[in-house]
Amino acid sequence: MSLFKARDWWSTVLGEKEEFDQGCLCLADVDNSGNGQDKIIVGSFMGYLRIFSPHPVKTGDGSQAEDLLLEVHLRDPILQVEVGKFVSGTEMLHLAVLHSRKLCVYSVSGTLGNVEHGNQYQIKLMYEHNLQRTACNMTYGSFGGVKGRDLICIQSMDGMLMVFEQESYAFGRFLPGSLLPGPLAYSSRTDSFITVSSCRQVESYKYQVLAFATDADKRQETEQQKLGSGKRLVVDWTLNIGEQALDICIVSFNQSVSSVFVLGERNFFCLKDNGQIRFMKKLDCSPSCFLPYCSVSEGTINTLIGNHNSMLHIYQDVTLKWATQLPHIPVAVRVGCLHDLKGVIVTLSDDGHLQCSYLGTDPSLFQAPKVESRELNYDELDVELKELQKIIKDVNKSQGTALWPMTEREDDLKVSATVSPSFDSVSQATDAEVGTDLVPSVTVKVTLQNRTVLQKVKLSIYVQPPLVLTRDQFTFEFKTPEMTSTVAFSVYLKRSYMPSTLDGNAVVSYSRPTDRNPDGIPRVIQCKFRLPLKLICLPGQPSKTASHKLTIDTNKPPVSLLSLFPGFANQSEDDQVNVMGFRFLGGSRVTLLASKTSQRYRIQSEQFEDLWLITNELILRLQEYFEKQGIKDFACSFSGSMPLQEYFELIDRHFELRKNGEKLEELLSERAVQFRAIQRRLLARFKDKTPAPLQHLDTLLDGTYKQVTALADAVEENRGDLLQSLSRLQSATRLLILLLGLWQKLSADQLALLEAAFLPLQEDTQELGWEETADAAISHLLKTCLSKSSKEQALNLSSQLDAPKDTSRLKKHITLLCDRLAKGGRLCLSTDAAAPQPMVMPGGCTPIPESELEERALEQDSAELFTNHRHLIAEPPMPEVPPLQGVLE
Repeated sequence: MSLFKARDWWSTVLGEKEEFDQGCLCLADVDNSGNGQDKIIVGSFMGYLRIFSPHPVKTGDGSQAEDLLLEVHLRDPILQVEVGKFVSGTEMLHLAVLHSRKLCVYSVSGTLGNVEHGNQYQIKLMYEHNLQRTACNMTYGSFGGVKGRDLICIQSMDGMLMVFEQESYAFGRFLPGSLLPGPLAYSSRTDSFITVSSCRQVESYKYQVLAFATDADKRQETEQQKLGSGKRLVVDWTLNIGEQALDICIVSFNQSVSSVFVLGERNFFCLKDNGQIRFMKKLDCSPSCFLPYCSVSEGTINTLIGNHNSMLHIYQDVTLKWATQLPHIPVAVRVGCLHDLKGVIVTLSDDGHLQCSYLGTDPSLFQAPKVESRELNYDELDVELKELQKIIKDVNKSQGTALWPMTEREDDLKVSATVSPSFDSVSQATDAEVGTDLVPSVTVKVTLQNRTVLQKVKLSIYVQPPLVLTRDQFTFEFKTPEMTSTVAFSVYLKRSYMPSTLDGNAVVSYSRPTDRNPDGIPRVIQCKFRLPLKLICLPGQPSKTASHKLTIDTNKPPVSLLSLFPGFANQSEDDQVNVMGFRFLGGSRVTLLASKTSQRYRIQSEQFEDLWLITNELILRLQEYFEKQGIKDFACSFSGSMPLQEYFELIDRHFELRKNGEKLEELLSERAVQFRAIQRRLLARFKDKTPAPLQHLDTLLDGTYKQVTALADAVEENRGDLLQSLSRLQSATRLLILLLGLWQKLSADQLALLEAAFLPLQEDTQELGWEETADAAISHLLKTCLSKSSKEQALNLSSQLDAPKDTSRLKKHITLLCDRLAKGGRLCLSTDAAAPQPMVMPGGCTPIPESELEERALEQDSAELFTNHRHLIAEPPMPEVPPLQGVLE
């Protein structure tokens, strides 16, 4: 804020609700009075043209009626007003008014009356030009070095320069590469037009180059023009300023030197007439207008710069000499001679505040109003302080939820989900891509019941791909308490591979308004539901042989598979059905066997990941069966070897598809660049007036187009394979976590911790994939709760997740995790459990390798620990701590 404000010499407000811009203000002796007194010409976007001749008034009197010489409504919006020698045959000054589709030149004359207020002014239209293109701005000058007259150049909104030699139209030229028009100025010393393009660079074009360049008109060429050859429009010089320009002004106070001033959005540039930077100044505030107005000392130029803080700064080159406060934000500023007073500053705001002022030392200081003094009552202050302390204490007790009382937080909204026991009569799977099988769909109903008024209630449903929903977003309005809303949607399998889980999740987000927060406090509540196995699976023929087998041990006698899976087997004579086949809609088969003599179940399949869904479903149904029987000590266990080799093969397959996708995208980018380059070459050949052979460019374009199409198809196919591979990897990961839990008797919290580490993402991309995120999470577990010493806990984790070169490090960490669990490691994120003292590690635990030597030693030790068992149906003895068995690469 400035210490001083501008001294108001004269001011007025123009019209009502009118708008103005930087081209709407001009100062000149427009009526050719010859007394050296300037008139103020103002045009508005509403089409009003006003001419003022201000007289000094006392403070607070404002403007007088006789100050307004002329006011006329021209109907069309006025974009810019300029005064110059625009009429041929005379050197008198005339007024040029630029409309959006028209250029008008007027003469302004006055008739003296007997008294001052009897003077009459009028304008007369000398000529006008109807424009074929929408105008943006204009400039004028003695183009080409003509004497005694001014020519006008208008820039259109599409970047075309139209030159008018007074009453006649000369030519029009398109600026190369023009996208949006910028400010335009004419330099008489270099006879060139200077503008700022949409590329944020200052460009200079010689008038002679514009005059002899190819005509830009769309009208039909004459035979003379066809025979003639036009020259290409070439820029004289350019300078990249890195920002959009608000205005350009060219001054030449010394005839030997001229300067180009450019006002940017954040900087103020002064250039030489050859495009070199003379100096630049970074502005502290966002500028709105500027005007270089004089040269006080040799080699320096003074400049007025207005900004959006209603300030007017005066710079001498780059040095701030004065700052003054204005009553409005100026969009145009001029300096002129009014009523024998030289150097009057005229400013115009966008809403029509016109002011003539000069610099002075009127202080613009804020004086705070006097406050009525009163005596302090310390007893009342003590009572108020205790009340405030009580409120703060209540807030701390509620742990940041003081706006939501504890008694009211619960049961604001009840959400329940119900899955239909039968399939839809008409399947909703209209776009399924599973094959020849008829894909069923099942209906899920979600019910919401509110207790209080809620706002912005939104329900989102999520199921695991390739399961899809007919609708996954719902919105509700609970304007009154005790409302119930139910929505229904269908779920079906869209692709030919299996989801990693049949669980679905319904998440509701809402806001609960309170007295202190009417907009509401955001909250989220969720409800999970489980889809039936028969949605993705059909009864199938059992298989006697399989590549992958798992054995699950129980502590109870075997249960009839018919009672466990009533929808997947036919009633036979034998009540104990000990074999059952499953066929997924994608085509793969799984066989389930129950032992007649032991308490074991075997699951076998040709694909390792297909074992997950049936194994998980078997354990869940066994638990439900014994709970109904009233048996609470039922437990499952796994005593076989960890199938790490099969799991690592799926990891390698997924990583290979990620790398293949990167190569395909890089190749597609190269072919796209090549395709655009060929297009540019062909376009240049077609635009050339002299026919030239294509030199097989068309053949090359066609071949490149086919390559681009084939590569795009390959990228899409690889993305589909990557999604399928991720789903299979997630299924295998969940199976591995299940086996680890059964093997080491892990609790639900420990299983959730393993699942969070192994399954951090719902989907992966080229930038962030499953391998690096899972490796970082597993490394964190190995360095915290599964660490052997405090030295491992002190290791710093990497803050960046970079795509790995291979999967060897991830495999070693997974193997080491299983080894630590086998030796008694506990999964817990609490500080006490993570400390090395209470960690129980029977037989010791292998530390995380910190060098290549330690990694080699780890491989040797692990190779001695692990053995390979392909068939897990055998009955090995159960030691107290089962050894980890698998295969290391």
